[in-house]
Amino acid sequence: MSWPDLAPLWLSVQLATVTTALLLLIGTPLAWWLATSKARMKPFIEAITALPLVLPPTVLGFYFLILFSPNSTLGGLWRDATGSTLTFSFTGLVLASALYSLPFMVQPLQSAFEAVGRGPMEAAATLRAGKLDAFFNVALPMARRGVLTGAVLSFAHTIGEFGVVLMVGGNIPGQTRVISVAIYEQVEVLDYSQAHALSAILLVFSFVTLLLVYTLNRRAPVRVG
Repeated sequence: MSWPDLAPLWLSVQLATVTTALLLLIGTPLAWWLATSKARMKPFIEAITALPLVLPPTVLGFYFLILFSPNSTLGGLWRDATGSTLTFSFTGLVLASALYSLPFMVQPLQSAFEAVGRGPMEAAATLRAGKLDAFFNVALPMARRGVLTGAVLSFAHTIGEFGVVLMVGGNIPGQTRVISVAIYEQVEVLDYSQAHALSAILLVFSFVTLLLVYTLNRRAPVRVG
């Protein structure tokens, strides 16, 4: 059995890394708002955020394909601004992956922020700390395990994506052929040895990543201030 092409694995790692970073930027304030808000529209936002948990990936991929199409408003604006399309591109994969993995970032963060409660924030306010100062120096450090859990789940979930990435990105070598698509391609041509090798690499990589991060998460102390 020849050594499999590892390019799809590296592309998957790049996609998962960029997606996780993007989700930390957009998921953290969203999770904080959901944890602290009493707005009437909160259940509506929570339902929208959780949709990827119940909808089939092909359904989401289909609507992303329409949304990112050059004939759509978003896809047309992107094409006019960059000269490239969101569909069948790495950028399109990042956006689709971020939306698809959003609940895996938001829900652990929301639970962690809710566990922090109002007490520490009120104590910070009595010490004349501003809202942003209290958030970054009190709430966020106290919720660090939720942050790490959300990052790990988002990263692992993106690594294993198939339906959404295939619908939006297709199977372009070096650009959109992630490891899950590569495995499907090898199975489709009945090359089970290559499919097995790629699957085993992905299994070991995913397990080691999760084991390492959860071990660090358990041992690391929570620091406030």
